[in-house]
Amino acid sequence: MHYIFWPEQYLPGTTDNYCSNEVIIAGLSSDEVWPYLSNPFAWPKYYSNSSDIEFDNNGGPEFTADSRFRFRTFGFPIEAEITEFVPPSEGGPARLAWHGWAEGDEETRLDVIHAWLIEDLPGGRVRILTQESQIGKPAQELAKAKPNPMINGHQDWLEGLADAAKNKLAIG
Repeated sequence: MHYIFWPEQYLPGTTDNYCSNEVIIAGLSSDEVWPYLSNPFAWPKYYSNSSDIEFDNNGGPEFTADSRFRFRTFGFPIEAEITEFVPPSEGGPARLAWHGWAEGDEETRLDVIHAWLIEDLPGGRVRILTQESQIGKPAQELAKAKPNPMINGHQDWLEGLADAAKNKLAIG
């Protein structure tokens, strides 16, 4: 199976918080899942922790390799830019990653890399992996919270994404 590519500064185990979530689902392909992830306007339809999506420079509604966007999640207003954009292809996984940040001072600034990997597996199955590595005081606080809001929130996102693709939720 494939894995997430990390910039050295965000290497898991070296940051203030890290979470990893994964599902493997029969009866779906990466081509069926990709449109629900690569169009952030679809996110609030299946993931309640995402809102207020906007693109910079008249971008969207789907991501491109150079997209800049903003959204709200986990109570943070996040500015973001795509750092990896690889649509599904035969023989390789789809990849989507962004650097996101919440502006602030030393106490409130948050920097993250949020990465996704979607790969087809034998037997008509798809694997969806999402991982996030965070830096900043808010990340330190999130890491201490029990239950972990990042793990639980991202699991909701994964399950909602899979359900949206499986049920062919209308995006537009």
